[in-house]
Amino acid sequence: MLILLSFMFLIVAHLFEKDVNQDTGFNLKIRQDLSMSMYHKDGDLILGGILQIHMQSNPLDSTNFREPPASKDCILPIIRYYRHCLAFHFTVEEVNNNAELLPNITLGYRIYDSCAWELRAIHGTLSLLSGRQVPVPNYSCEDRGVLAAFIGDLTSDTTYSISQLSRIFHYPQISYGAMDPIFSDRILFPSFFRMVPNERSQYDAIIQLLRHFGWTWVGILTSADYQGQSAGEELKRAIIQSGGCVEFLAMIPMFGKSQTMFEFVQLIRSSTCSVIVIYSSMVYLLQQFMFEEWRNHEIPPKVWILSANLPIITDFDIGKAFQILNGSIAFSIPKGEIPGFKDFLYSVNPTMFPDDVLLKLIWQINFRCRLPGTKKNRWKYFDRLPNCTGFETLRRLDSSLYDVYNFRFSYNIYTAVYALAHALHQMYTAEPLQGPITLRESLWQRFQPWQLNNFLRNIHFKPSIGNEIFFDEKGDTPTRYDILNCIYLPNGALIQTLVGSFHPSAPSDQQLFINESAIRWQPLFKQTPRSVCSKSCRPGYRKAPKEGSPKCCYDCVPCAEGEFSNATDMEKCLKCPDDQWPMKKRDGCIPRTIEFLSYEDPLGAALAFLAIVLCAITAGTLGIFLKYRETAVVKANNRDLSYILLLSLMLSFLCSLLFIGRPEKLTCLLRQTAFGIIFSVSVSAVLAKTITVVIAFKATKPGSRLREWVGSRVLSFLVLLCSLGEVLICTAWLLISPPFPDYDIQTDAGKMILICNEGSLFAFYSVIGYMGLLAILSFIVAFLARRLPNSFNEAQLITFSMLVFCSVWVSFIPVYLSTKDKYMVTVEIFAMLLSSTGLLSCIFIPKCYIILLRPEMNTREHLIGKQSPSM
Repeated sequence: MLILLSFMFLIVAHLFEKDVNQDTGFNLKIRQDLSMSMYHKDGDLILGGILQIHMQSNPLDSTNFREPPASKDCILPIIRYYRHCLAFHFTVEEVNNNAELLPNITLGYRIYDSCAWELRAIHGTLSLLSGRQVPVPNYSCEDRGVLAAFIGDLTSDTTYSISQLSRIFHYPQISYGAMDPIFSDRILFPSFFRMVPNERSQYDAIIQLLRHFGWTWVGILTSADYQGQSAGEELKRAIIQSGGCVEFLAMIPMFGKSQTMFEFVQLIRSSTCSVIVIYSSMVYLLQQFMFEEWRNHEIPPKVWILSANLPIITDFDIGKAFQILNGSIAFSIPKGEIPGFKDFLYSVNPTMFPDDVLLKLIWQINFRCRLPGTKKNRWKYFDRLPNCTGFETLRRLDSSLYDVYNFRFSYNIYTAVYALAHALHQMYTAEPLQGPITLRESLWQRFQPWQLNNFLRNIHFKPSIGNEIFFDEKGDTPTRYDILNCIYLPNGALIQTLVGSFHPSAPSDQQLFINESAIRWQPLFKQTPRSVCSKSCRPGYRKAPKEGSPKCCYDCVPCAEGEFSNATDMEKCLKCPDDQWPMKKRDGCIPRTIEFLSYEDPLGAALAFLAIVLCAITAGTLGIFLKYRETAVVKANNRDLSYILLLSLMLSFLCSLLFIGRPEKLTCLLRQTAFGIIFSVSVSAVLAKTITVVIAFKATKPGSRLREWVGSRVLSFLVLLCSLGEVLICTAWLLISPPFPDYDIQTDAGKMILICNEGSLFAFYSVIGYMGLLAILSFIVAFLARRLPNSFNEAQLITFSMLVFCSVWVSFIPVYLSTKDKYMVTVEIFAMLLSSTGLLSCIFIPKCYIILLRPEMNTREHLIGKQSPSM
């Protein structure tokens, strides 16, 4: 391992030599000028800072390998980034002036500008490790303090480059802006800490923002580097898993030619989504490539969502591009308050920092005056400017340029310095510096950078203003995201309005807060923009995915029969409750019309009235038979059987009333069973009367034993025996699968027909079948007895009554099966009334005629000696 490290440092040492092996055939030179400006302050313990103050320039054309590639350089000094350097200085001075923090120990710093360039970040790191501006790898020449830790950088790429070197010596490193998830790996980066959250929590923030506004059709732009590609793919997967769709994932060309940029812009112009997420830390790409190209093209209005990796997009003078970015939504780390820093920023001037070349440059550019001592041959632009009066002050600068109120990354640097100061304080408090040697000698001998990591992991401190600062187990700082609305005024000024926040550590339903009324969209949007692949499906419709398209692209199809949708963009239609039915537009449900054969229904009332009238007629007939019970006609065919038959017919008429009215549990149990048993008794009585006629004539022969079977007890037993079969069938029916109240919603749309479910169709038809068997048997016996003497023969009447009875019930079955709803009940009631009326009319009306109207025929002599009159 040591051999490998030595070899690596040897290579790096050669890279930073101006000329190598000039006496040989090779002449190795570094094309880029890596001379770096350094901000420094001596102290007992040195904090190394790698901060981004300038932006890096990039060649516009890709390397063609025919000529040396264009060199990179540090350009675009950003005044807000310079403020980060001032925050570093301010915080170190504040710690040194605090008697309770690191007493008797002075903090110093060495700050190098990374220029958002990995090579400069490595150069600065090696310079800090070696203690010289021209680095001497693997050797420290530092004699002005002990290097304690690193602070930096803003971007993940340069931060990674710093950590590759700092972790070799276990130096703590605190980044104030790098959000790449890789830094949460404690195996790869055991001594890395950061003042910003892991950017994976930003995926959730973006997804919840999209879900809040209903934006399901979005585009993603990322930088064309590894970090941008991996972040874009991960964000795309997260959006799809959350139910959204990504129209395109495009990489911003890093070294794009005009044709490449034209195709890229055409992609944006032709896109149908209204929301595009820019997830990139390569801000210089956006400045030098994208927006420069877009100024020459008409871009339809879009809502741009800027990730927290892209806060410095607002630090550029983007000119006409405000028309594109106006109304954008930006995620940002939260701002913090730094007591006294505002006044310090206003007090900064070239006299305070006479050796600060960058401050002089910023001063002359913003105040358009020339400071004394400016080299004419270097800054020709300043030759035409008047001399500065000395009364210039930074208070005169616009707040959008020199912001002294919104400290975000400056606050992160402030807390990073304090975190290291508190960790150092705890380390030296735990092991007091004692002995005859001097403090600096003790620091040199006893300080080990890896020891500081243990204390840094466990720090908890609260700034004078703000929340408690601490690191989680992965070295991240739990915090929230601010959601800003970026408004670009026609003069190019920027207004950032806080319109919401996202708290990753809060419960999922409380993480996102949005104040929609505070958002100002791009002026071409007259209302909150919508970004969907397909238009919303109205209530009454559902979404049907298009084959071969993302799930956000769909057709709207009407809900099926019996279903509804009462909201827009429903995936599935819902079924109405059984007692309800969809409205005409199928966007809601209305109560079904409840239907059953009721007494209020004219048909039900008519059937009930008819049943009662027939029951009354039967009761009257029974009364006549009881009154004239000693007459010949009544006694001729077994009075007891006649009474049983008349009583069963009365009950059969009343039984039909069970079929009228709202089906209840008790009525459903009694309907068919009562009908079956009562009708079986009726048919059994008819069968017994038929047998009586046969026996009566056969028993008149001398020596016939049939006289023993003419008694009423035997015939009553026959009625009981025949009815017992029906009773057994009904009992088994009630025990195994009894009828129950039910409803039918399939027969008639919009109606709920209340019915009695038979429970078992087999049992129902068994009851009908057994009753039919008895009827057929009675019909056969009566038919065989039709040739007996007419005056004493009831068989002909029974034959005709059974013919009517069987005809009614044979016709009942197909009619019953072909009818629906309440008319099924009506058919059964009608069959009951008609069949019972047939028995009553055919058997008893002729007898009542003789009893009441022809009493002279109601004698034994007449019945035995004469033919009955034709009727």
